Amino acid sequence: MLVSLSIANFRSFLEEQTISLVASKRLSGAHEDHAVPIPDSDERVLRAAVIYGANGAGKSNLFKALRFIRQFALDPRPKGAGTGREPFRLSNSDGKPSNFDLQFIAADRLYRFGFTLDDERVIEECLLQVIGGRERMLYTRTTDSHGSVKIESDFKRVNERLHALTTVGGLPNQSFLATVISTLDVPDVSQELKAVIKWFASNLDLIAPNTSFSSLGGMLKDNAGFMQFAAGFLKSASTGVDGLNTVRSEISDDELRSLVPAPVLSKVLRDLDEDGDSILMRDGTEIYIEKTDTHRAYRLAIEALHNHAGGTRIPLALKEESDGTQRLLHLLPALHYLQSGTAVYFIDEIDRSMHPSLIFKFVEYFLQACKSGQKQLIFTTHESNLLDLTLLRRDEIWFAEKNSQGATHLFSLSDFKVRKDLEVRKNYLEGRFGAIPFLGDLDRLIEKNHEGSDSLC
Repeated sequence: MLVSLSIANFRSFLEEQTISLVASKRLSGAHEDHAVPIPDSDERVLRAAVIYGANGAGKSNLFKALRFIRQFALDPRPKGAGTGREPFRLSNSDGKPSNFDLQFIAADRLYRFGFTLDDERVIEECLLQVIGGRERMLYTRTTDSHGSVKIESDFKRVNERLHALTTVGGLPNQSFLATVISTLDVPDVSQELKAVIKWFASNLDLIAPNTSFSSLGGMLKDNAGFMQFAAGFLKSASTGVDGLNTVRSEISDDELRSLVPAPVLSKVLRDLDEDGDSILMRDGTEIYIEKTDTHRAYRLAIEALHNHAGGTRIPLALKEESDGTQRLLHLLPALHYLQSGTAVYFIDEIDRSMHPSLIFKFVEYFLQACKSGQKQLIFTTHESNLLDLTLLRRDEIWFAEKNSQGATHLFSLSDFKVRKDLEVRKNYLEGRFGAIPFLGDLDRLIEKNHEGSDSLC
C-alpha cells in the first residue's frame, strides 16, 4: 500500500508537496474500516484517497510523478541518456535537483524509497525499512560530480554477487534497483529487494484516462468468475447490457505478422508462457497468442448481449457500446481483483465518460467489498458527488491548487475544521476549500464581447 508520497521540482510541483495516506487519529470513529494497520507502527493507512482540483491544477502530475518513480525504480536507462526527469519550468528552479520520497508497504513491511536527481545523474538514492521511529538501511547511494557511484549496504551478509555489484555501482543516470534487475539473476537478488521490485512491477497499477485493459477479452474467456462479475455489474449499473460473450477466430501466421509490429511480436513470443498472452491493437482488436509447439493466434472479440423484444439476446460488438460502458468494463478487472488480491490502483480521471452515480457506486463497492488485506484505490476526479462524508473520511479527500507562481499545492479536507454533518460538496463548489477554477475573468470576457458586439444572438 502507498503510505505517503513527497515530490519537489517535478512538472507543476516546485517546493516539496506531500500526500499522506496515514489515517488521522483525530478522526477516530469515522469509517474505521477504511484504514488498516501499518507494520511495526501504531498508525494506520487509508484504503482510499481522492484528489480534486481545477483543470490544470496538477492532479494528473501526481499520477505522472508516481509513474516516473516506478519507471526510475525498474527500468534501466541508456548510457549518457540523462535521467529523464521533468523539472518545474516556470521559475529558475529547472537547474536545481528534483526530489522524490515514497513510503509503501510491501510483504508486510514498511519501506521508504527516496532519490534526488538532476538532468544527468542520480545524486542520492536510498532504500530503507521503517520500523517504528527508526530506519534500517538496505542501501544508500551517492553519485559525485564526475559520475562515480558509491553504494553502502548490508548486502555482504546476504549474497556475494549482490554485494559485489555494490562495489561496481552501476550507471550514474539510473537507479541501483534498475541496475540490480538488469545485471543479476533472480537467485542472486535478496528477498527484500525482490519484494520491493515486485511491489513496483506488480502491485502498483497506474491507470491513465485512455488506458484499456490489454487482456480483457482473454480474462473474460478464461475466468468464469470475472465474466459473471463483469456481466452482473454492467447489468446492475443500468447500462443496457444483459450479458457478455467472447468470440475467438483463428488467424494465420502471415496475418499475425502483418498486424503486429515485428519488435512487439518478437518480445511476446520470446516471453510466452503456458497461459499465452494478449496484444491490444490501436483499433481495439485483441490478439491472443496461445503457446503450442510453435504458437497459434486468434482474434478475440467481446460482445455485449442485449435483450430483444422477442425474448432472445442480441450480441453487439463492444465498440458499439457507449464510451462510458467501455470505460467501466475496462476498470472492472481492478475491482474484481481487489476483492481477493493485494494491490494499489491509482486511476487518473476516474470520471472519464462515466455518470456521477456510477462512479459513486464504483467507489462504494470497493469500500464495502474489498476490506480485508492491503488493497487501495486512489483516484483523481472532478466529480463533486463523491464529496460525501457518508462515503469517505475527511482525510481521504485531497485538493490540488496552483499558486501565483503556477506551482501545485496539496492539502487535505482534514486540514479544515468542518462539522460532521457539513455539506462538503456544496461548500467545495462555493469555494470554501479552494481548488476550483476562478471564472471571474471569463465573466468579464463575456461582458466585454457583449458590449462590443452587434450580434442579435
